[in-house]
Amino acid sequence: MKTKLLRKLKKNALDIVIAVILFFLSIAMLYPLMYELAVSLSTPESLVTAPKIMWFTREFSTLSYELLFKETNVLTGYKNTMIIMSIGLVLNMVLTMILAYFLSRKSYKVKLKKPITVMIIITMYFSGGMTPMFLLVRDLGLFNSYWSVILPGAISTYNAILLRSFYQSIPDSLDESAELDGAGHATILFKIYMPLSKPAMAVVAMYYGLSHWNRWFEPSLYLSDNQKHPLALMLRKLLIATDAAGARGMLGSTQTYVSQLLYDEINTSMSAALVIVATVPFLLIYPFLQKHFQTGVMIGSLKG
Repeated sequence: MKTKLLRKLKKNALDIVIAVILFFLSIAMLYPLMYELAVSLSTPESLVTAPKIMWFTREFSTLSYELLFKETNVLTGYKNTMIIMSIGLVLNMVLTMILAYFLSRKSYKVKLKKPITVMIIITMYFSGGMTPMFLLVRDLGLFNSYWSVILPGAISTYNAILLRSFYQSIPDSLDESAELDGAGHATILFKIYMPLSKPAMAVVAMYYGLSHWNRWFEPSLYLSDNQKHPLALMLRKLLIATDAAGARGMLGSTQTYVSQLLYDEINTSMSAALVIVATVPFLLIYPFLQKHFQTGVMIGSLKG
């Protein structure tokens, strides 16, 4: 009896310790976003005397967002990002599903599977480099087009392996019975594997979506037209511009009475607004995919 009670007390104590640790980790991860939100919705005047740690707004104001959408091409960046994401995500998912299906096949059903798999995995660790890729994109006539950002990263080897692991957990009897009924590879993939792999596909789609949303380096290389720049690149350019010159250049001469200190706070507020604009959309989408995300990660990790 004492042994059982002691074990229960130890388990409860361990649960409490884990809960406390997770609580402080959650605070540490949540605070930066709360701080940026509070700064972006505060007046620049109030930020001059604001404490270093802020949880709530000081003198609520939407000035930073008004300046952001008025003086920059944020909406154009949103449009370009959505175009790249919508086209790229469809292409990513289709090609990744086909590759994962190939990698999940039994060796006796697929010729040269092992050497091809090795060649695919090598691409996870080695690449041709930035200069050869730039020359390739230019010579293929993709320069300054959305395809220059979409096609080079159309397949992620990591995502393909993750989806392959899920496919391998599907019983072989399903596709074998489908083959006996005359089903081809396309039918097996899109009619059997695809409906059964929604959790894993949600994970892969999230990874690809985040990659497209945050991508700025490749567009900076391949897209010379400013009107085609995605949101991440526009935000980066704006942050560099505001860090270099402050908000004075955006506001013009109508605010010459404001002190340089206030200009710095306007710059800080706009930078915080940029972070919120770039972060919130995926934070709103994630709760709808959370169930599939957790399931997909766990199932995909059971077999490798």
